[in-house]
Amino acid sequence: MEFDLTRCTAALSVGEFAAFTLGPHNPGSGSAGLWRAQLGTHWHNELRTQASSENPAATFEVAITGRVAHRGWTLTLTGRIDQVLPPADTCHIIDDKLPFNADVKLVALREIKTVMRPLPAHEPELRTAYPEYFTQAAAYLTLRRLEPNAAPARAELLFVEASSGLAQLVALTPADEVFFRTQLERVTEFLNLRKQARDRLQHLRFRPAFTTPRPGQEETQAQLTAAFARTPAVLFEAPTGFGKTGVLLEFALGQLRAGQFERVLYLTSKSTGQLQVVRQLAAMTAPPNQCHAIGDTGPGAENTSRDEATTPVASWHVRNKQEHCVNHTFHCVRGNCRYLDSIEARWPESGLARFYRIENQARDLESLRTAGREARICPYEITRAALAFNEVWIGDYNYVFSPANHGLFYLQPGFKPARTLLIVDEAHNLPSRVADAHSHVLKADEARALLAELDHLEAPTPLLRAWESLVQLLAALPAADLLDPALEADVAETLAAAARELAIQPLDYAALGPVFSDLLWRIPTLAEWLKHPQLTKLLWCPRPAELAFTCIDAAPVIGASLGDYGGVILASATLNPTAEFIENIGLAEGGVRNEECRIPIRDVPNQTYTAPASTPHSAFLIPHSLIATTTWRDGAYNVAVDARVDTTFQHRSQHFATTAQTVLALHTAARGPVVVFFPSYVYAESIERTLADMGNPLRVGLQPRLHDLAAQTTWVEDSLAFTDALFLVLGSSFAESIDLLGGRISHAMVVGPALPEVNAVQRARIAEFSPLGREAAFRRVYQIPGMQKVNQALGRLVRAPGQRAKVLLHCRRFAEISYARLLAKDYQFGPHLVTDAELSGWLKT
Repeated sequence: MEFDLTRCTAALSVGEFAAFTLGPHNPGSGSAGLWRAQLGTHWHNELRTQASSENPAATFEVAITGRVAHRGWTLTLTGRIDQVLPPADTCHIIDDKLPFNADVKLVALREIKTVMRPLPAHEPELRTAYPEYFTQAAAYLTLRRLEPNAAPARAELLFVEASSGLAQLVALTPADEVFFRTQLERVTEFLNLRKQARDRLQHLRFRPAFTTPRPGQEETQAQLTAAFARTPAVLFEAPTGFGKTGVLLEFALGQLRAGQFERVLYLTSKSTGQLQVVRQLAAMTAPPNQCHAIGDTGPGAENTSRDEATTPVASWHVRNKQEHCVNHTFHCVRGNCRYLDSIEARWPESGLARFYRIENQARDLESLRTAGREARICPYEITRAALAFNEVWIGDYNYVFSPANHGLFYLQPGFKPARTLLIVDEAHNLPSRVADAHSHVLKADEARALLAELDHLEAPTPLLRAWESLVQLLAALPAADLLDPALEADVAETLAAAARELAIQPLDYAALGPVFSDLLWRIPTLAEWLKHPQLTKLLWCPRPAELAFTCIDAAPVIGASLGDYGGVILASATLNPTAEFIENIGLAEGGVRNEECRIPIRDVPNQTYTAPASTPHSAFLIPHSLIATTTWRDGAYNVAVDARVDTTFQHRSQHFATTAQTVLALHTAARGPVVVFFPSYVYAESIERTLADMGNPLRVGLQPRLHDLAAQTTWVEDSLAFTDALFLVLGSSFAESIDLLGGRISHAMVVGPALPEVNAVQRARIAEFSPLGREAAFRRVYQIPGMQKVNQALGRLVRAPGQRAKVLLHCRRFAEISYARLLAKDYQFGPHLVTDAELSGWLKT
């Protein structure tokens, strides 16, 4: 839907108009939807042939366009009528445009609809089950009447039973035209709500993120504004503790108020970052008496202003579908879920529209789940229905960059990337996260178990044969870093055959259960993955009978997505080296051309989102780099390189005793708990054992494998209180997301750069970058990711003015120029310690 709130106009297809709803809608059903689409095409073609033979003057796929005025809005509707049949018999009708009791010959406007239910059925049942179809037919009839000099017409629906081809013709009656009028009310109600939101934004009032900005914060607003005047893409680098969440939200709200954008998408890679955005936004827009309860609790929270009058901005924190689910087992199949089945009929009386009609309605996850249980409606559908009425969407990268998830955003009515500001926080994670979203695995044992289940459920024989071929292929695969071309061709052919059968065979996905259904739904995705023209792909076998479909470079698809947006801010504490990062997100020197790009939407079979061929920034997207000024960090780090040891995998065991003794010396100098960062759990466990074998009394807290944020926070707090040394793993959430160490740890140690594991994927990436030369390829694949983890971890130690940290970089590689230049500037140029005496002297300073 395209709309102009100022001129009160909107344009949409007849199909979009008929399907439009302010509540939940059926997004499709994976392969089952593909199967129905295939059958629908088949019966359309059969009926077209039949109609042509019976009436040679019949026409098909007839384009029609018209304007309809309703409640101050002008809607332009366009569509294609399946069949237009010349008059055959004289009809006796009453019509307000014809003389009463007129005998006329009417043109028939016929729409063909494939259904799963047995036919024939009672017409009232069809009207209740398929109001969208009757709305579409009524819309075509209305548009036909609006055409000048158009011959009188009638509309009819031809329902076709998908399995047999049995057809039932239902004529549209004057009473059916209420479907069209009801739909006009829905669409204009939505447009009026959007207009109200636009008007509210024009009068938006919010508090500054900080009453007394720290050095660097105030000028950043002006710098961001100036940067956007030159280019719609900005790389914003600011250290942990700078307050970039507040800075970015203040800028974004200002842009909304100025009308530069209609919506803001604030994406982060971790739920911790999303929660921080929610808290900061609430603190900036809540009434004065609520600020203290909901304000940001991180560094700089004391600077949040408390007394200004505000206007709340409509925002929504999008959690993943599984978190919304209130069933015992998450298995999203409509016929198997009482919270989804017949949801459209229950929604109007559910009272759940309050989540987008009432501004102060609680919309946290628990409130959604409680409301969903009470109304017997899926809580995720509440999110889906309410999202379009919010100006700030907060969520994960996947809703923009993952084919499996981005339908939630891209199918929202009125969502226009070209009028949207996209903020990507922790953007250094974006390339790897998007590559992961485009990577998959198939295992022979899982496929074999599914084969037995398909046989048990008496699946069609062609599908069983296709799946058996896939099982045999997977079972015969040896471990390999790369499939040879012939075997890769076999994989592509076998997957394509299985995908074809899934597209034409109906299956009971409810009976199959979540694990088996997910495996089947993966097959069409994998078949398309092999043909994807933009991904750099690797097919390999990490273990026998296991096939990995790994994306080793997603830069082109990232760049294509970024190019659709009217404005983009990519923010992080570690975007350096900038040139390589720009290439990794598909915005290499010269930018990425924002041409028309059709993006598949996994939630809706056979549908794509078409990126606009031309936007205000359609020529090239060339990012501008902006680095925050942080004078308060000058001299905050005292860093030295311990060149006594070599922590490479081949030599680290020779230095275990030295590393253990160094941890003890660091703790003695600190006179309090210290943090030691390791490249892996195995390395950390080895040093913990070494300390124990030495009879050392040091109390060590080794980072547990926890995913829950509250549990992680509790462990850190307990460890700071009751241990002498916290052993953390570089690249983990403890090292990159826990903001509890700033000002509480005086001494820290990094045991070697955290280079990625050497495996088939890294070797493939080395080969991909080989034209750059061996040294440059090693830098791109190993050094940059490894040193980025070091910079991320050290940034957590100083998060506010006045904090200090003494850091020992424990490996001679840190002294090498190729590694040293990848350190953030605050950690460079420290002394190199080559003897025990020099280490002791540095610790005493």
